[in-house]
Amino acid sequence: MMFQSVVLNLFMSLLFFSSTITTAIAALPKQQELDRISALPGQPPVTFSQFSGYITVNEQYGRALFYWLTEATSFPEKKPLVLWLNGGPGCSSVAYGASEEIGPFRINSTGSSLYLNEYSWNREANLLFLESPAGVGFSYTNTSSDHYDSGDKRTAEDALVFLISWMSRFPQYKYREFYIAGESYAGHYVPQLAEKIVEYNKALLQPAFNLKGFIVGNADFDHYYDKIGVITYWWSHSMISDTSYRSILKNCNFKEVKESLECDSAQSYAEKYELGFINEYSIYTPPCITSINNTMRPPRLRNTLLHPSVSGYDPCTQNYAEKYYNLPEVQKAMHANVTGILYNWTACSDVIISNWKDSEFSMLPIYKKLFAAGLRIWVFSGDTDSMVPVTGTRLALSHLNLTIKTEWYPWYADEEVGGWTEVYDQLTFASVREAGHEP
Repeated sequence: MMFQSVVLNLFMSLLFFSSTITTAIAALPKQQELDRISALPGQPPVTFSQFSGYITVNEQYGRALFYWLTEATSFPEKKPLVLWLNGGPGCSSVAYGASEEIGPFRINSTGSSLYLNEYSWNREANLLFLESPAGVGFSYTNTSSDHYDSGDKRTAEDALVFLISWMSRFPQYKYREFYIAGESYAGHYVPQLAEKIVEYNKALLQPAFNLKGFIVGNADFDHYYDKIGVITYWWSHSMISDTSYRSILKNCNFKEVKESLECDSAQSYAEKYELGFINEYSIYTPPCITSINNTMRPPRLRNTLLHPSVSGYDPCTQNYAEKYYNLPEVQKAMHANVTGILYNWTACSDVIISNWKDSEFSMLPIYKKLFAAGLRIWVFSGDTDSMVPVTGTRLALSHLNLTIKTEWYPWYADEEVGGWTEVYDQLTFASVREAGHEP
C-alpha cells in the first residue's frame, strides 16, 4: 500500500496551515441535521460525522446536486474543507473519489458492506464529494434535455451555486480554508470552478470563500498536448508499433476536436489490434474480468478500474459500487434518490459522456489567470496511466513558461523512490511511480 500512502502524504503537504477558527456554531441549521447519516449499511464503527443530501442549483429546470460530506477523523473544526470532483465527463465522485480513491470507506466484493480505507484523506481534511453535473450518480434534473446539453460552462456555474447554498446549510465551514481537488476530466472542472470562485469573491466586499488552492491528478490540460502525450506514451511503452505511431502522427493534427477519417482509422487500428486487452488506466495491473468467458475491456471514456499495482489490488471495485449504491437501504441511509429517478445509479452516465456540448480546448489560459490570484496549485501524475498520461501533462506544463524554484529531483517513501518532482513559483508538479489514473 506504499503508493496510496505516498499520495496521502503529498496531499498532507499541501495543507500546512494555522487554524483561525476559535468559535463554535451554537445552533446548526435544521436541514444540516436532516442530512446527517447515522450509519451506512454494513459500515464499520467510525468516530467522524457524515452528511449527505441534495442542493437545488436551478429551480426552473429542477436541477439538484447530490453531496456526501465525511468530516475529519479528529478535530474537524480545525481542519480544512476539500471539495472532490471526478471527471468523465459524467462520472460519479461517490463511485470513484469516495469509494476507490480518497474516501474513508472501501466496498467489499459482495457489494453489501464496507471496510475502512487507512489512507483516506479525511485523516487530514473534511471531504466533500459532489456528483456533478446533474444526471451523474444521484444528482438529477427534472428537465430531460439537461442530459443532452451538459458542458463545461453550466457545470462550473451549477457547482458555484451549489457551494454558495451548501455553505448556508453548513455555516461552520464558511471562511474555512478551502481546497478543490479532482482527477481526469476534473482537470477542467477544478480550475474552471476555481476561476468562478475567484471572480465571485472579487465582486463582494468580503470574500465568500477562503479558497487557498487546488490539486489535480492525471488531469486533462490541453486537447493538443494531451493527445500528443497519449500517442507518445503508447509508443514509448511499446504498446503500439512504429508503423501505427507514424501513421497517427501523420494523419492527426489534434488541433481540432473532431479529427479526420484517416486519423480515426489510424487510432482505431492501434487500439483494436495492437493495445490488447489491458487496463489502459494502469497498464501494469490487470483489467476487471467479469467471468472466464465474458471479458469486458474498460470503457475508454471514463475513469475506471484504476489503482496502483499493490498487494490486494482489485480491478472490479466499480462493480461493487454499482451493487452497493443501488441497495434501497443504502439510498435511504444517504437520503439519496428521494425523487425516484427512473434509472439505476451508475458509476458513469453514458448519456452525459456521449452528449457533452462545450469543452474548453485548453486549460492553460485559466491557469495563467489563476497564478495571479496567489492560489497554491499542485499537479500530480501516476506514471502508469496511458489514457491521461504524465507525458501529456508535462508537455502542457512546459508551455506555461513556469519559473523553476526547485529543480527536478526524486522524492522517497520508505527509502524507495516514490516519484519525481519539480517546484515552480506558480505550482508544484509531482509524479507518482507505479501509480495509475487514480490516487
